[in-house]
Amino acid sequence: MTTPTTETIAFPEGSYRYANGVFQYSAGVAALPGFAIERVRFQQDVPLADGFDAIAAHLSAIGRPLTALCACELRSPAPFSERGFHDFNRLYAGTLERWQLVRGDRNPVARTNVCPRVGAPATPAFQAFSYTVPADDDAGPPSFVISGGGEAPDGHASYRDVMIRLGDTSPDGLRAKLGYVMTEMERRLAALGFGWRDAAAVQAYTVHDIGALVFDEIVQRGGLTTGLTWHLARPPIVDMEVEMDLRCARREIALSWP
Repeated sequence: MTTPTTETIAFPEGSYRYANGVFQYSAGVAALPGFAIERVRFQQDVPLADGFDAIAAHLSAIGRPLTALCACELRSPAPFSERGFHDFNRLYAGTLERWQLVRGDRNPVARTNVCPRVGAPATPAFQAFSYTVPADDDAGPPSFVISGGGEAPDGHASYRDVMIRLGDTSPDGLRAKLGYVMTEMERRLAALGFGWRDAAAVQAYTVHDIGALVFDEIVQRGGLTTGLTWHLARPPIVDMEVEMDLRCARREIALSWP
């Protein structure tokens, strides 16, 4: 796999720029000047293939190209093995290739994929997606989406080989994992020119009790100016325990499908 960097690349076909990541997702996206990011949340999770159909229909209805898709939020039944995760990612990325978003191992689209403890879908599904629209730059703050990231660096042959405190869910182990994830969120924000105070939504995903860690590891670092949404969900890889993502969308709407 490609080692992620802080390189930022313009994707004019989609009216956004992205922080380079790995083939399954970029590290994050930000709207180019004259554009803003909108987010759509499905009222109920939509299976992967149907979700792509719904996204295509929505973009067509508002006069935007498929390449305007800039972020996907997925939900999966349970964490994948590393082989299973690779196979799923190739399936997922296949649609993005057909939509002329992915070129080789360059994928501009940000992504979060987690596994709810309660109400998990039977198959991988969409919960939400984001895209760019023309907008007045003075009408609101700059918009961006930071991809979900857990306690293992991307770009290595095995996640298990580089996981922070593998198998350790003690308070100290969770502190180390959350600390790493916060640092990675900061790196991705900085790559796009943002900081914690620019985020309108901060989301944490874990089935473990991190309540006692929130002040020291999140609030003290300036990452809770708009509150924290804590989802009882696991990251998508077996033995990974903590994930986060961030965003600031110009507008957020709900969509029923079908």
